[in-house]
Amino acid sequence: MEPESGTSASRNPSQLSWVNLSRNLILAYQSFGVVYGDLSTSPLYVFTSAFRGKLLDHHDEETIFGTFSLIFWTLTLIPLLKYVFILLSADDNGEGGTFALYSLLCRHAKFNLLPNQQAADEELSSYKYGPSSQAAASSPLKRFLEKHKRLRTALLVVVLFGACMVVGDGVLTPAISVLASVSGLKVTEKKLTDGELVLLACVILVGLFALQHCGTHKVAFMFAPIVIIWLVSIFSVGLYNTIHWNPQIVRAISPYYIIKFFSKTGKEGWVSLGGILLCITGTEAMYADLGHFTASSIRLAFAFVIYPCLVVQYMGQAAFLSKNLNSVDNSFYDSIPEPVFWPVFVIATLAAIVGSQAVITATFSIIKQCHALGCFPRVKVVHTSKHIYGQIYIPEINWILMILTLAITIGFQDTTIIGNAYGLACMTVMFVTTFLMTLVAIFVWQKSVFIAIAFLLFFWVIEGVYLSAAFIKVPQGGWVPLVLSFFFMAVMYVWHYGTRRKYSYDLHNKVSLKWLLGLGPSLGIVRVPGIGLIYTELATGIPAIFSHFVTNLPAFHRVLVFVCVKSVPVPYVSPEERFLIGRVCPRPYRMYRCIVRYGYKDIQRDDGDFENHLIQSIAEFIQMEAVEPQFSSSEASSLDGRMAVISSRNLEYTSSLIVSEQEDVGVDISIPSSRSVTLRSLQSVYDDESPQVRRRRVRFQLPENPGMNPDVKEELLDLIQAKDAGVAYIMGHSYVKARKSSSFLKKLVIDIGYSFLRKNCRGPAVALNIPHISLIEVGMIYYV
Repeated sequence: MEPESGTSASRNPSQLSWVNLSRNLILAYQSFGVVYGDLSTSPLYVFTSAFRGKLLDHHDEETIFGTFSLIFWTLTLIPLLKYVFILLSADDNGEGGTFALYSLLCRHAKFNLLPNQQAADEELSSYKYGPSSQAAASSPLKRFLEKHKRLRTALLVVVLFGACMVVGDGVLTPAISVLASVSGLKVTEKKLTDGELVLLACVILVGLFALQHCGTHKVAFMFAPIVIIWLVSIFSVGLYNTIHWNPQIVRAISPYYIIKFFSKTGKEGWVSLGGILLCITGTEAMYADLGHFTASSIRLAFAFVIYPCLVVQYMGQAAFLSKNLNSVDNSFYDSIPEPVFWPVFVIATLAAIVGSQAVITATFSIIKQCHALGCFPRVKVVHTSKHIYGQIYIPEINWILMILTLAITIGFQDTTIIGNAYGLACMTVMFVTTFLMTLVAIFVWQKSVFIAIAFLLFFWVIEGVYLSAAFIKVPQGGWVPLVLSFFFMAVMYVWHYGTRRKYSYDLHNKVSLKWLLGLGPSLGIVRVPGIGLIYTELATGIPAIFSHFVTNLPAFHRVLVFVCVKSVPVPYVSPEERFLIGRVCPRPYRMYRCIVRYGYKDIQRDDGDFENHLIQSIAEFIQMEAVEPQFSSSEASSLDGRMAVISSRNLEYTSSLIVSEQEDVGVDISIPSSRSVTLRSLQSVYDDESPQVRRRRVRFQLPENPGMNPDVKEELLDLIQAKDAGVAYIMGHSYVKARKSSSFLKKLVIDIGYSFLRKNCRGPAVALNIPHISLIEVGMIYYV
């Protein structure tokens, strides 16, 4: 958390600490509903899952004590020690999760596989977060990893595999949580059949996914109280059961009972770990949702509320089971005293829905981040909250998750089998996180390799034992996350491979600048009024679609701007640093370059002001170039050289252009200025028929400045006239095909896989919010 500035606060440290503490307490309260729903509903199914199978042969008080001891130490070592005390410190400008760790690694070592990266990206304020990488520059391990592209690709695959397992969590969490919560109806007087329970769970799940488009912010105020009431309930029930049934269970906190447990149960005890590990499912959410809160608030909530409540609840359940050995099949609901059964049942169902909601939201974030890395097809991202930046909704992914969740609920109808799949998915994510954290400790924190390896070995031994037990259950449902991960990995790999090949083609088929300069400022064609925005993935050079257009059509716009919208390995790029403006050719050509940069958590908002920001930024650049000698004197700047960061927030205070706004009637702003009598009469008829249509129109004027350089004035006037004449968006409509000499596998991936994904995902024009009426598409075939 950043310290708050201010003279009064600096004079009074106690006041500052009180402000920080109160802010963290408020955030800790809010975190209950978002972060801990999944983790806090685990007591519904942990003991039931652990005692399925041959462990029932050792079903006695000693085994129950050993099971509780394992649960206690698992909760202590992984969520408390690893996540709360260590991992929450490894944030990327306040963001957490596997992508935050990967982003940190990409910035402190050259592990990045994103195309079109530039040295200018390293000057972003959020890029320099964390310790300087100077000291680690000579590390042999770092040089070795940077040198071998296959190792960097393997690192990306590991990150994506972890991401796919989180998507698997998004499918499995709602299924197991809702099914486990409604299973309480089995023990009531009117016992429901399994089929009726599954039908009820499916109805709840459909309602849950159908409400996603509203955004979690609309019901978020309900979430924290629900989880807090749930935590108070399980704490009270756990305390009552401990005192009432078997206070001796407190002794099982000693790890001695774990040794006794394994010496007695042997292989069956090891297999039962696949069920016991469910007590830490949802732990990854603490780290993944760090961006919405602060590390301090999540630590406070877990250490002082979540951890004690869960420990006491598991202790109470174990105390109850030690005296009621036949209640293992439905241990949670059987252990609830009869007078409070129905209130606890209702709050358990609500808490399960809250827990599912958090994981679904996290899945949307993961998909968004994969897309930013160029590893997932373009999908519609809806920003659902004006206040909480990270809350998004992806319709296509939501319905896919719903279909998969319903299929698993109906197909398995058993929390134990779903638990086998769920445990494998969660433990795999933790395993990947431990590995990435070790690399961050070496390359970002610059800790000793021995300390990092000690951390890796300690947690990998614990997680490896659990993971091996989870893998044993692959035939009994554990195959589900593996199949889901394989499917999503295949989609990601095909998209990433196709995108990289297409970018590589663009890079190797750039238009020669000498050829362009040889054409002269008119480019050898007619330059018509208006601005042409040519969209390209290239951050330098002139794309092949430009020459394709010029050679096939004898006219082009008076002002040309090559626009590159790209991702950089930081969570957010501030509006002040979003635009990079430069010149492509000498001044008379009127050709510019604009690079628009977004972080992996940024959302491209459709505010309709992109054109106006762009014109103001170019005007500011023209003025800056005339004033600052490093731009005008450089030989390179007249070709395709240095670019300047133009702050879009400060543009309205600059004196480059005078901006005036007015209400404009109609749809096509170019029609009123037309000389055609027919078009003007059509426009007047349209105005009469739809007088309610209004549109904000921005006009630019040149300020009165007698001392302005004549060349600068002429260029600015050309820019204003071009804007008034209209803006056209030019994009390549590419067909990507494998070369005839390519291998069968490459043809399969490019011609079938990548082609299918491109046809069925959002078009680039839609993703970039380009108005259809102003769009010109240039068809090209890419033989990659």
